[in-house]
Amino acid sequence: MAWDTERTKRLLLDAATAEFSEHGLAGARVDRIAAAAGVNKERIYQYFGKKDELFATVLADVLRESMDAVTPLGSGPAAVGDYAGRLFDHHMADGVIPRLIFWEGLERGSAAAEDPARVAYHAEKVTRLQTMLPGVGREAAGELLLTIVSLVNAWPALPQLDLLMIPDARGAQARRAARRAAIVATVTAAAAAAMGSGAD
Repeated sequence: MAWDTERTKRLLLDAATAEFSEHGLAGARVDRIAAAAGVNKERIYQYFGKKDELFATVLADVLRESMDAVTPLGSGPAAVGDYAGRLFDHHMADGVIPRLIFWEGLERGSAAAEDPARVAYHAEKVTRLQTMLPGVGREAAGELLLTIVSLVNAWPALPQLDLLMIPDARGAQARRAARRAAIVATVTAAAAAAMGSGAD
């Protein structure tokens, strides 16, 4: 029977996504990834290279899926706020992207900005945001996108701050809905301010 390379790669990427999300780059173990995928660990090196290259592939994979799943709709500040709310929903569905982004920041820092694929990915996201806010310059759109990403990713990755700042008696679902509403309102206001300031 022929070896199904694409299936094996998918199994390894899924296992690596879970491992990196839980343990970060330094704490992840290639042996655990291979065992979870049911694949010999030599396949990891064959298909993806070293562990840090596998981490970069995992992150690129989940970010591209996110970009495809949460597309910008409409234009104007309310549309940008809606986009932020949908991105929050997507990231909250499994919590993987916020954790991977935070691990990357802690363990790779600015080195991640040297990856041409990541540079192109984020340039495309800024361009998409500019189409939603006609007349807004690239720097202002980038600043707004950074605000969106920070708001969306911080809440699931820093749950202790939420408990410290907003002691909650309403339950998890109500708190999540309140946080989503706060993000949408904040981003809508920031988008309106960006439109008011015009181009860079």
